[in-house]
Amino acid sequence: MKVALLISGGVDSAVATELLLRRGHELHLFYIRIGMDNGEGDCSAEEDIEMCTLIARKYGLPFRVVSLHQEYWDYVMKYALDTVKQGLTPHPDMMCNKMIKFGFFEERWGHEFDAVATGHYASVVEKDGLKYLATAVDPVKDQTDFLAQISYDQLKHLIFPLGELPKAEVRRLAMEAHLPNATRKDSQGICFLGKIDYNDFIERHLGTRQGPIIELETGKKLGVHRGFWFYTIGQRKGLGLSGGPWYVVRKNVRDNVVYVSNGYDTAAQYGRELHLGEMHWITRNPMPQDGAPLSVSFKNRHTPHFADGELTLLSDGNYLLRSQEDIQGIAPGQFAIIYSPDRKLCLGSAQILPPAQKRKPKQNGK
Repeated sequence: MKVALLISGGVDSAVATELLLRRGHELHLFYIRIGMDNGEGDCSAEEDIEMCTLIARKYGLPFRVVSLHQEYWDYVMKYALDTVKQGLTPHPDMMCNKMIKFGFFEERWGHEFDAVATGHYASVVEKDGLKYLATAVDPVKDQTDFLAQISYDQLKHLIFPLGELPKAEVRRLAMEAHLPNATRKDSQGICFLGKIDYNDFIERHLGTRQGPIIELETGKKLGVHRGFWFYTIGQRKGLGLSGGPWYVVRKNVRDNVVYVSNGYDTAAQYGRELHLGEMHWITRNPMPQDGAPLSVSFKNRHTPHFADGELTLLSDGNYLLRSQEDIQGIAPGQFAIIYSPDRKLCLGSAQILPPAQKRKPKQNGK
């Protein structure tokens, strides 16, 4: 097959190159370049492009740097900033995959190829004549939660060569193939922000505004923060409070108040109900036609841990996800990622809504 491989300069996409060539595919390498929001270049991008160039030369492959700068800032970072302004927690990596890597890239360049491949830790499997997004063998590296907003048409055109490999094996293959980035550290940044500090980025666009940090249980003022938009539900680090651990458990956007609770096991950190917006199903809608709850496993953050629960369609078209265990740090704006009960298939995702008044389940499919 003629395959467009998105490479980043990291070891994962480099090993994906090696594996796809072993399978006999005709590869064309692409790097998606996104500039800084101030119009200047990103030094980390220059380093990445240099590494990608070395990989292309090693294998004698065509390599192209393409720009989706304006699209990224219009569709990903605008979404992230708007979400933060509302006091919610954004998921820019998920939007980047949906809109940039498998959206605009596919429309402009990817459609010319038989498939598009990346170094994501995920798989694509076929069941009953349909393709499904499937979890990776390595539960720690699994990235299906970053891919859970892609469409079925996007999924059908994707290859994930690393899905069947643990990270240690990927590193071993990189050393075996003498890849120039075999020992390069994994990137920990937000999609395409490179070395930009997230809080610096938020301050540049939203500024600062002092407000009180209040203990939820007592109403006592414990300190001062720089703006509610710097904090997310479940956050522990960066609060600057003594006598911890302290966790962010609530925010008052109107009055710019951040509420915290003390201790590792305080009840204020946990919940068992996640109110979800409209569900995005990747392959098909698996909800029972009679309105009964659907047994699922799920994640509400990037973690190897799955929780079990029941998903119910509500009368207003939204969903209620009831967990069988306490869930820490339920952050409105983030996404609940829905999986099959056996944790094998990623079925879709929905945005977590702020707590609302109790809503009625949909009855008999109506």
